[in-house]
Amino acid sequence: MPIAGSNKQILTKGLWIENPVLRHVLGICSTLAVTNLVINTLVMCAGLIFTLAMSCITVSAMRNYTPDRIRMMVQMLIISSYVIIVDILIKAYLPEISVALGPYVGLIITNCIVMGRCEAFARQNPPIPSMLDGLGTALGYSLVLLIISVVRETLGFGSIMGFTIMPDSFERWTIMIMAPGAFFMLGIFIWIVRARYPHLYEEKS
Repeated sequence: MPIAGSNKQILTKGLWIENPVLRHVLGICSTLAVTNLVINTLVMCAGLIFTLAMSCITVSAMRNYTPDRIRMMVQMLIISSYVIIVDILIKAYLPEISVALGPYVGLIITNCIVMGRCEAFARQNPPIPSMLDGLGTALGYSLVLLIISVVRETLGFGSIMGFTIMPDSFERWTIMIMAPGAFFMLGIFIWIVRARYPHLYEEKS
């Protein structure tokens, strides 16, 4: 995908029009796993934003020096290095959240969004646009996860960020703290957005 548009357009397209969840339904594993609590979602999103932006700029900077036959292995090594940094920082400064997230931080390595942007955009474009592309895509992904996590925590626990906002009389929706709740919320959210803005998500011929 050759570079097209200004840096602002590259940054913002991943937020909405090319949102990886709304348009391509990617990254579903972490959507189902970590969106039961907003704080867990924030940490996961921060890790993905860092990993995707830094991986894209690194892959781009090395694109002219990486033999084509081993590019996938090099990209995986780059992504893994940044994920290890994120994992170490979370374990060092947020040990309780690290335990709650379990293996899902490490699974950022296999997130198809990260590898997809490195392969589709970063390896063909200069470093700064590549970093902006990765940043915009990660922010768009994070936006969807945060919206879902706010609804799930509110209905499932009656709280936001651990602070109770619903009265004791409110009947907690147990399904919302389980994986099926995330699946239903994701499907409903995608349906609402695509129904409201059908022209943005029409398949291009």
